[in-house]
Amino acid sequence: MLDIFVTATFAKSYQNLPEVIRKKADSKTTIFKHNPFHPSLRTKKLEPHNEEVWSFWIDRDYRIKFRFADATRAHFLFIGNRKDIYR
Repeated sequence: MLDIFVTATFAKSYQNLPEVIRKKADSKTTIFKHNPFHPSLRTKKLEPHNEEVWSFWIDRDYRIKFRFADATRAHFLFIGNRKDIYR
């Protein structure tokens, strides 16, 4: 199971989300901890590929952007609308 660490940016963005999205994010994070490549997450590496930054789906409009620290840890960098996540 992965340990999750969050950045200050992630924490602030999370707090500003609607409650329904926070609940979905919590549920998807639980799945992510056990299997970061579970099909329901639609995990993908973001461009440019050499940056080693990834994202996964919360729902159709929201994503979590993250980076693997190693095989047992991930750092959540940002959570938000898919339009904002790729900036």
